[in-house]
Amino acid sequence: MIQSKTLIWLFLIPMISAVIVYISGRISAKKDTPGPNNAAWLCVAAIILTAIPFGVAMNSVLTKGALALTVGKVTLQFDGISGIMTLTALLLGLAVVLFSADYMSNDPGQEKFYALIMILLTSIIGLSTSTDLFNIYIWFELMAVSTYSLVAFYRDRVTSLEAGIKYLVQSASGSALIILGVAITFGTTGEISMASIPALIATSKSAAIAAGACFIIGYGIKCAFVPLHFWLPDAHSQAPSGISALLSGIVIETGLVALLRTLSALSPFATAFGNVFLIFGVFNMVIGNLGALRQKEIKRMFAFSSISHMGYIALGIGFTLTFGKSSVLASEGVFFHIFTHATMKGLAFLAAGAIVYNLKLAKGDHSPLMVDDLNGLSQRYPFYALLFSVAVLALGGLPPLSGFMSKWQIFAGGAASKNLWAILLVVFAGINSVLSLGYYAPLVNRIYRHQPSESAEAGLPGIPAAMSLSLIILAVFVISLGLAPAILSHITNSAANALYAMFF
Repeated sequence: MIQSKTLIWLFLIPMISAVIVYISGRISAKKDTPGPNNAAWLCVAAIILTAIPFGVAMNSVLTKGALALTVGKVTLQFDGISGIMTLTALLLGLAVVLFSADYMSNDPGQEKFYALIMILLTSIIGLSTSTDLFNIYIWFELMAVSTYSLVAFYRDRVTSLEAGIKYLVQSASGSALIILGVAITFGTTGEISMASIPALIATSKSAAIAAGACFIIGYGIKCAFVPLHFWLPDAHSQAPSGISALLSGIVIETGLVALLRTLSALSPFATAFGNVFLIFGVFNMVIGNLGALRQKEIKRMFAFSSISHMGYIALGIGFTLTFGKSSVLASEGVFFHIFTHATMKGLAFLAAGAIVYNLKLAKGDHSPLMVDDLNGLSQRYPFYALLFSVAVLALGGLPPLSGFMSKWQIFAGGAASKNLWAILLVVFAGINSVLSLGYYAPLVNRIYRHQPSESAEAGLPGIPAAMSLSLIILAVFVISLGLAPAILSHITNSAANALYAMFF
């Protein structure tokens, strides 16, 4: 009973809070008072309150095993994968809301912004706990609807609307394929429960391949697998900085979790799917890095970087599904990298947002942050310069920061299989990681070794307190997980065991 109540509150708090945040924000907006909307602080309180049932549920998972809640014919299961995804969503969501309190303070419709963030967090929790094909799809579409609106939040800008429509059209195409995959699976087995389907579909290879292809392409669009990634650079660059951090740090990773949960229904063919993930991993690393190398706009560069990081994650999943227990370390590395990427990329986007806020946005200039704007930034904004540098060097895999540790765990898991192809892929991934420093290191060089740019010289002084706090929270995780990666090992190990149980 206590376990059921814990899961109920884990869903109810963010769900109800979305309504409260919106109504309170509307009332506050009518008062036309300067500064952050009250909705921001209510959103912060709601996220902190949600962390209470999450902590209880996570402790139970680590000590007793997965929690389950059945409502009618719908069963929700909170396991290690749910734990790492919920932790990531709550941490990143908290940082984004704190950051956005000042960043969005002059924008109309703030109450919608914060309410949509609460809906987004609710959908991530729901998706990560679903145990049947249909409910995964429903939760994912709820997440998609909230992100469409957030990407196109600046509705008076043509480029923002264009990015939102591009995201909507491509995502809707993926949704149609997902529904087709569900229909094929249900038509073949008469089941939508992922626990019941594997035994029934094991002898229907053609149906499993067709359904698997629909799921991989459909959810592949959502998690930016190459060549299904074209929506992502525009969405990242046109959305508010906080939403860019959420899109890159948790939304595309949630698409990956949805794909994994769904493919577990076709687990008799896990090895074949593992090979597909390895292929996606290679293409994502190459295209992501090469795309980032030629960018002059910072947020677009980070967007392509996210594509390459999805490649490392896909590679770890491919090692796990292809080589099984011999690569179990790779599956732990996958979930470790999901968390570290969220904190690294969240810090990078928010630091870039803080810079553009002082240099441009606070003065009414909505132009994007360009590479040249970073010149000499350390002389005027040493705090921003330091945290921005920590973020990009961690993303590049420089030790002893967290990005190096999570990548290393994936690579070590692949090498542990002792398979020649796996070892070659590890070498290839290592080279790509070094390649990423080709566009990250010059940014740091510009910050510390160039003369200040005109925009840096003309930037506003001062750093808003809430904005600074959000950056510090993420930076603490980026540094501490690099120095002591075992901090998260209990949760990542639990998530890896859940992944293994889904497929083997």
